[in-house]
Amino acid sequence: MGGMHPSLPSVSTQQHKLLETADIQARLKKIKILILDVDGVMTDGRVFWLDGHGWTRYFHIKDGYGLKVLMKAGIQVAVISGGDSKDVRTRMEFLKVPHVFLGDENKLVALEKIRQATGFTHDQMAFMGDELFDIPVLEKVGFAATVPHAVEPVKAKVHYITEAQGGWGAVREVADAIRDAQGLSAPV
Repeated sequence: MGGMHPSLPSVSTQQHKLLETADIQARLKKIKILILDVDGVMTDGRVFWLDGHGWTRYFHIKDGYGLKVLMKAGIQVAVISGGDSKDVRTRMEFLKVPHVFLGDENKLVALEKIRQATGFTHDQMAFMGDELFDIPVLEKVGFAATVPHAVEPVKAKVHYITEAQGGWGAVREVADAIRDAQGLSAPV
């Protein structure tokens, strides 16, 4: 499929400087788990029909690798999505994401299950979401982020809006920011 697509940013612009503020650095240093919405955050929000497979979506390799590096560095990863589909389950299994909650728009229930399973406090949790039903979780966690194409009420609730679009490196941007703030090096 050709056409225009967003490029991955070189994270050196004015927006990225917000990640370097004392408040955000203090928040990122506490993070033990990165929790992600899927559609619009791990993907660009589009779905398409693939004969023989059903509905599917694109995931970016850089986001997936960023999550693998983050997990190798000792930060856990979880996914909470209102939708439930085979392609998302397959991607999460491939990435070995340990906490996957799909098919419930009440994301606070999944957040509580993650808290109980990990023992982490809300201050030790980061969440990336882009839609209205993400707001209750965004309001609870220690670090809340979204993507540029999120709805305005979500943008008003977060600590950080990524430079990269959802599905085009936004997850990697936040994963790397967590690692950088905590001085966790990437495996070579």
